Amino acid sequence: FHELLEENSLSVDLISYLTRFEWDMAKYPIKQPLKNISEALAKQVTQIEADLKTRSAAYNNIKGNLQSLEKKTMGNLLTRTLADIVHKEDFVLNSEYLITLLVVQMSFNCRFMVREFYYDEKELKCEKEELMKLASDKKQQYGPLLRWLKVNFSEAFVAWIHVKALRVFVESVLRYGLPVNFQAMLLQPNRKSVKRLRDVLNLVFKHLDEVAAASIMDPGMDIPGLQLSNQEYYPYVYFKIDLSLLDCS
Repeated sequence: FHELLEENSLSVDLISYLTRFEWDMAKYPIKQPLKNISEALAKQVTQIEADLKTRSAAYNNIKGNLQSLEKKTMGNLLTRTLADIVHKEDFVLNSEYLITLLVVQMSFNCRFMVREFYYDEKELKCEKEELMKLASDKKQQYGPLLRWLKVNFSEAFVAWIHVKALRVFVESVLRYGLPVNFQAMLLQPNRKSVKRLRDVLNLVFKHLDEVAAASIMDPGMDIPGLQLSNQEYYPYVYFKIDLSLLDCS
């Protein structure tokens, strides 16, 4: 998956894309209503998700069938297939009076187990052909699927960041009203500095929402009609962009 991130169709890495983000006017013209922009973003992501489900289901089906056949060739002689071990010459075939029994001798004692195995050349041939076909199909589908993932991961990521930007704009208008008079910014603090940064931001912007700021300073304060316990709310507009998928550790 990290190979996918490194080779995605964005010409720069994801963090650089964020820090240099510009609204894509060609894809999402800002002159159209916000509802239309939101619907276009949702439609794009929904289509990617539907295609992903279809493609991954087809690939996983082949992969699962192949693994099931491969499991038959693994394990000890009591459970695995004997098709690649015994040969036609080891059996008395088409006899009315004789039948060949296969015996598995334990290596650590004198006990043995009789295996039921019927030599059918046609069936064994079909199993081998099916195994080769599934292995070939898996190899043929892997390349196109990986290329599709690289392209559409980028498309989905770009759409996701546009959704974040759209939410910042809408929430800011709802809070501060018109005409538009606010500035959006991207912050990436050191993990150890997050709490200190929160405290500073709350002090700087507490005048924008005195009631919410007071509730932050006093967690025990209850604001009627406003449930803050299960969500992050600050006197400034805040949306988190979680890039933990980039954490190789």
